[in-house]
Amino acid sequence: MTRIDLNADMGESYGVWTLGNDLEVLRWVTSANVACGFHAGDPHSLSLTLGAAKSAGVAVGAHPGYPDRVGFGRRFLECSPQEVYADVLYQIGALFGLARAQGIRLTHVKAHDALYNRAALHPETAQAVAQATLDFDSSLPLTVLAGSVGEEVAHKMGLRVRREGFPERAYLKSGQLAPRTLPGSSLHDPQEVAARALSMVLEGRVLALDGGEVELNLDTVCIHGDNRDAPRLAQAVRHALEGAGVRVEVPI
Repeated sequence: MTRIDLNADMGESYGVWTLGNDLEVLRWVTSANVACGFHAGDPHSLSLTLGAAKSAGVAVGAHPGYPDRVGFGRRFLECSPQEVYADVLYQIGALFGLARAQGIRLTHVKAHDALYNRAALHPETAQAVAQATLDFDSSLPLTVLAGSVGEEVAHKMGLRVRREGFPERAYLKSGQLAPRTLPGSSLHDPQEVAARALSMVLEGRVLALDGGEVELNLDTVCIHGDNRDAPRLAQAVRHALEGAGVRVEVPI
């Protein structure tokens, strides 16, 4: 039986936490990547997010990003590998402390947006993210863009990896995600997103925005929690996968 994890990015609120889409999304996903306070979130909102994930039976991972709250971590920052290493290690530790207080065990690490995309292309950044994960807990898997430099680097360093795909984001034929500035880079129709998820998981491929197909070998698929349609997309993807006989669960 084909198995896949369905994850979402969460905890990206501030101050007095409003549940927003997170509680609805938690009904459909099997793991959550929880912000660590650098690109979004604060200790109170993150604690509430962790508690909501625990109540929903959803696995939790750390979601570190660039220190860019104004830009929501979506702007590339000129940080040295040493700075990236320290920032990522600090953020994992912060979320670990909040999680441990609630009896929650972290199950993975996944970099956020600009840092994630940079690590997918830039070996030194990928190594810094992987080394921070390795030094914190060598048993934690690192979620990476499938087929990327980041996957190759993490493998070479001895980390377990979770290869990730994005059914609600467009791809370029290079295998990278299409920049959000391009028309059609983000998808909002549940049926289209569900169909793409099925193609990615069952056929190992997805159509590229600039022509052709991208081949993928996946362990997890992601729905961005900040997408206004995230609950509908997550529900559609979950139903489509399970309807096709796919077992949706957290990877071992």
